Amino acid sequence: MSGVYYHIPFCKSTCAYCDFFKSADLSRMDQVVEAMHRELDSRKDYLSDRSVRTIYFGGGTPSLCRPVLLEGLVNHLRELFDCDDVQEFTVEVNPDDVDAAYLSELRRIGVNRLSIGIQSFCDDELKLMNRRHNGTQAIEVVKLAQSMGFDNITIDLIFGVSDFGGDYLRDSVQKAIELGVQHISAYHLTIEPNTLFGKRTSKGEFSAVADSVSSQEYRMVHDALTGAGFEHYEVSNYALPGFRAKHNSAYWSGDQYLGIGPSAHSFNGENRHWAVSSISKYVNDLASEEELLSEVDNYNEYIMTSLRIKEGLDIDNVRERYGVSRVEQLVKDAQRYIDSGSLVLDGSRLYIPEENFLISDAVISDLFQVE
Repeated sequence: MSGVYYHIPFCKSTCAYCDFFKSADLSRMDQVVEAMHRELDSRKDYLSDRSVRTIYFGGGTPSLCRPVLLEGLVNHLRELFDCDDVQEFTVEVNPDDVDAAYLSELRRIGVNRLSIGIQSFCDDELKLMNRRHNGTQAIEVVKLAQSMGFDNITIDLIFGVSDFGGDYLRDSVQKAIELGVQHISAYHLTIEPNTLFGKRTSKGEFSAVADSVSSQEYRMVHDALTGAGFEHYEVSNYALPGFRAKHNSAYWSGDQYLGIGPSAHSFNGENRHWAVSSISKYVNDLASEEELLSEVDNYNEYIMTSLRIKEGLDIDNVRERYGVSRVEQLVKDAQRYIDSGSLVLDGSRLYIPEENFLISDAVISDLFQVE
């Protein structure tokens, strides 16, 4: 089964950490949505698996989009694909954008999961990040959604922000736990060059936290959430039993997915396709690019996604899919990490222990192979 992702590329303001494609020109919302309908028609044969299991509206800020427009895109999808067994329908929302009427409309069109971009419950940290809500609003919107029947809610938190670790971070994590949400995504701040944080860093006005601080904060978040019953099932994701994110899990499992909207990516097992990161080019001619994946590209993709999740990868599966020589090289390259404990080989299962997830990128990149 496949997943479908819609990218709504609009924001009222720019968050200091965000490197995703977005635009503040909300007047072009209707034009972009109309173009998304055209793209959906043009891409209806991209997936070999036409049964849709998950629908996800991300961004940008999807909660700036009128529910009737979201509904139109989903109805169009139902005309082209088999959506009779959609198990998860997620919409990302910002705390300051939604009220009871908006959430009621989301429930009416079938949304059964909310992803609420909170990032922190500390007002000073939220101001630093250039977020538009405050901690009280964040708590209130979660409680409002729960009162309206949403029983699958995920929230985002960010750690690794200079001067906002320690008690600030501990308080945010505790508030998230006390709210009784089912899923929490906890991301370490990455300072990208083209973000507001990146520009401040280049001027000496902001700085990344030390590696030792990153490790301490990561462990704090991990211990608090797992101690509260959350499963740390992916590098940045924690879920109560039965509430792993189905849509994102498909990315890590190598399943097919279709991305619709400016900058949205698609994958059908052989080809990676993405629309341009330009409102004008997208609206005018649905400009896009694509890449045909080689055997080694597919292999490296499998290594990267598999080792991001708790279960890791199955050596026997690698042998079956990619051959004996790939497995031999994989085990050889992995040995020094196995010896250090950064990787564990248990029977045919190779995985990164949860306590080492923070260094997963470095481990994974060293296991990539070339032609």
